[in-house]
Amino acid sequence: MSVYLLDEEEIWFPPSHEYEFDLVAVGGTLTPERVLKAYSMGIFPWYNEPDMPEWFCPVERCVFYPDTFIPSKSLQQAARKQKWTYTTDKCFSDVIKHCAGNGREGNTWILPDIISCYKKLHVLGYAHSVEVWRGDELVGGLYGMAIGNIFCGESMFSRESNASKFAFWKLAEIANSLNYGLIDAQLENAHLMSMGASLIGRNEYLELLEASIMDNGLKGRWRDVNSL
Repeated sequence: MSVYLLDEEEIWFPPSHEYEFDLVAVGGTLTPERVLKAYSMGIFPWYNEPDMPEWFCPVERCVFYPDTFIPSKSLQQAARKQKWTYTTDKCFSDVIKHCAGNGREGNTWILPDIISCYKKLHVLGYAHSVEVWRGDELVGGLYGMAIGNIFCGESMFSRESNASKFAFWKLAEIANSLNYGLIDAQLENAHLMSMGASLIGRNEYLELLEASIMDNGLKGRWRDVNSL
């Protein structure tokens, strides 16, 4: 078993029984078609080098269950004090650019190719954003992909303390209202675990993903979010 080098033109990924590591492939062009194929197989893109996308399907997947997520008391207090409000898909482009700006000294994996591709996926109805406002000022947000009944979170940003957590709280409420089974946080870190994330095995995640696409279609139910 090995890590595959993808062809620039052919949209293909190795089957899941051949995955050994978190990293399953490198290379290929970053297009909406390739990215959608990846997400449908539990794979997501990342950049460590600016000219070589890497494609991951973690052995252990970091996930949240929307129906059990409870915001901390400190977050609830901050939301009341700051009088935050939220919207969805109001300014996707601004959100992803702010997320890219989170990297220290320009060190970010959200490169121009990522921004361009996900903006196209947003127009196609797959990539979505949650925005946090204090008055008319955008102070936080997140973006990700809605696939089946799973929301795959990509990145978040805060211009005020806890604003990104408020965005996640609202995402969890939306996901729960739409009967989403999971919010996929992809890779474990201490911050996510402190918010209540869990770890599940790769095979379990892929089984849940396959069932969710079969039951809800690839685009899923996010189209109904504005009717909630």
